[in-house]
Amino acid sequence: MLNAPETSPAGRNLVTGAVLVVALILQVSVANRLPLPGQITPDLVLLAVVALALVSGSLTGMVAGFAAGLAADIIPPADHTIGRYALVYCLIGAVCGLAAAEMDRQTLVPFLAVAAGALAGTVLYAVTGMMLGDPRSSWGLVSRMVPLQVLYDVIASPFVVWAVLKVTGRHERSERSRDGLSVPPARYRAMSGRGSGL
Repeated sequence: MLNAPETSPAGRNLVTGAVLVVALILQVSVANRLPLPGQITPDLVLLAVVALALVSGSLTGMVAGFAAGLAADIIPPADHTIGRYALVYCLIGAVCGLAAAEMDRQTLVPFLAVAAGALAGTVLYAVTGMMLGDPRSSWGLVSRMVPLQVLYDVIASPFVVWAVLKVTGRHERSERSRDGLSVPPARYRAMSGRGSGL
């Protein structure tokens, strides 16, 4: 048997939920306690949302982003208006999901998506804070936070993206397709001459 069986939609939803729960737990219990310079930590939840969007597309990225963001808005030590992370992660998941088709073709896509997601996430969170009158949100604070936030997220991204690829089975499928063991049906029909519409 050359191709592994595809996961059912319920199985994919369960895996997505498990990835988000683990990311939230690691964020609160490990990442937020790291004594890193600048008092900024890598955003493991954002990285998980970006990785899920790259693996499964915009719809999954949007739903996963909203669910993860809402959980991050509620879980202590949340000290901001509920819904800010939900909005930011939802938008980032939808946009990063647009690059899902490029995952197997370009090796730099995850790193670029993480860098863009970290940049957009920090800026969008600050903008929503300014719109809601949060005194901790200002352009000065954003300009100080953005470089470190992007750096920490890009450094942490290989571990999170690899873990999500491994858990979702995308790693094995992409490896098989590169080895030539799995041929997409449209390409198979074209190679065999059956795609001519006869």
